[in-house]
Amino acid sequence: MINMTDIAHVRQRIAAIQQQFGQLQQVPGAAFGQTLARAIQTQDAAAKAQTQQAKSAKAADRQSAGTASPKQAGTLNVGTGMTAVSDLPPADADLSAFVQQAAREYNVDPRLVSAVAQTESGGDQSAVSPAGAIGVMQLMPDTAASLGVNPYDEKQNVEGGAKYLREMLDAFGGDVRKAVAAYNAGPAAVKAYGGVPPYRETQDYVSKVLDLYR
Repeated sequence: MINMTDIAHVRQRIAAIQQQFGQLQQVPGAAFGQTLARAIQTQDAAAKAQTQQAKSAKAADRQSAGTASPKQAGTLNVGTGMTAVSDLPPADADLSAFVQQAAREYNVDPRLVSAVAQTESGGDQSAVSPAGAIGVMQLMPDTAASLGVNPYDEKQNVEGGAKYLREMLDAFGGDVRKAVAAYNAGPAAVKAYGGVPPYRETQDYVSKVLDLYR
């Protein structure tokens, strides 16, 4: 007895193949089974090609991710010259541009601004310390007010941090170590001790910033 269900399945298969590859051309003298087999073979070959292409793309992505530099992987990518912001995610690219602009405006090495930002907040504008310091450069509200910036705006936050670094560099004759210590502990403490105060937090802070800066 003819199994009508099997015939229906075959017809559905033919219809699907015809829809994907166009109406099958009838070959004079060719059997129905041969025509169907060729169509299926063509479909399978196309599917395998797509799978191989996808695997190759994934392999290339893995290789690219494995060879990315640490700066591209997550830190602020700021150098002495032009920054390769095209290599960064959009948020990091914006921050890198803000750092460059603020550094130029206040004549501070952008690497120093970047090192302070990385140490203060990891470059996170949403960071708020238990003491109330805000944003990328961790500006206290009173400090931000004295600098004339809105600490909740990322661009202004970076500008405020760069401006404050400039003030500290000027206050300590361009001594980067003392300026960084003053950024953390305040200029009064640095003046009182004639250098980096004997606070473990400040000493660790200065070491980390200078390690990133150099």
